[in-house]
Amino acid sequence: GAMSVDSITDLSDNASKLLEALQLSHPHELDPRRGLGKKKMLSLNPITWQVPRIVDRCCKHIETYGLHTVGIFRVGSSKKRVQQLREEFDQGLDVFLDEHQSVHDVAALLKEFLRDMPDPLIPRELYGPFLSTAAMGGPAQLGTLQLLLFLLPPCHSDTLHRLLRFLAEVARHAEDSRGPQGQEIPGNKMTVSNLATIFGPNILQRDKPGEKDACAVVFEDSAAIILVLQRLIEHHQALFMVSPETQRDILRRLFQTDPDVIEYLLRRK
Repeated sequence: GAMSVDSITDLSDNASKLLEALQLSHPHELDPRRGLGKKKMLSLNPITWQVPRIVDRCCKHIETYGLHTVGIFRVGSSKKRVQQLREEFDQGLDVFLDEHQSVHDVAALLKEFLRDMPDPLIPRELYGPFLSTAAMGGPAQLGTLQLLLFLLPPCHSDTLHRLLRFLAEVARHAEDSRGPQGQEIPGNKMTVSNLATIFGPNILQRDKPGEKDACAVVFEDSAAIILVLQRLIEHHQALFMVSPETQRDILRRLFQTDPDVIEYLLRRK
């Protein structure tokens, strides 16, 4: 944040190597195969879309091959194949998911990843505040949810946004429909409520899985968890959009407290 330069090439060699090691530039800029011979300046922008590869690839696979799969996320999967995929991702391999992979295996892998994160997608210290919004209604509920989302670390926020956008797309294909030729296209039967029931306990966790009384807490709070996740899925577009009024308020405050940040943002823009 204290940097006053706009590209890695403006820094000393030592700082340049450090930034590259920290991967502060876009991933494609660090690819050794990128434009050999082309001297392109590397940006100092942080990775703009901080979504784990496993999440993005699972979502893309199901969006491509599984939106019309009946009972997606409910039908059983092959534990052996899911474990193999998980190990490949864990090893940092460039796992390619295509039409040969079972949609149900990929769906199970996505659920497992979210369930087993050391810190859940919505951090545990925000579990209570998020759940408290279940008792609210209308604009107050959505306004509070948006403010809570602003508190998420960038990687959690980006990943949650990607997941909610994906779940909304799955829910959009829940009902049967007709194709261009009048043929019946089966729906996947996964409504927003069904998806919130499945994903809610994986995203909103008060205790670590396996801890004493964790199951009792989930059962006790389950109705609120489902309701909160439903609202997040249904209104994800508005919730992740910062209003012009809020942006102006933030800019006014920054002008008073951190003018250097404003100068950097304007130059970068």
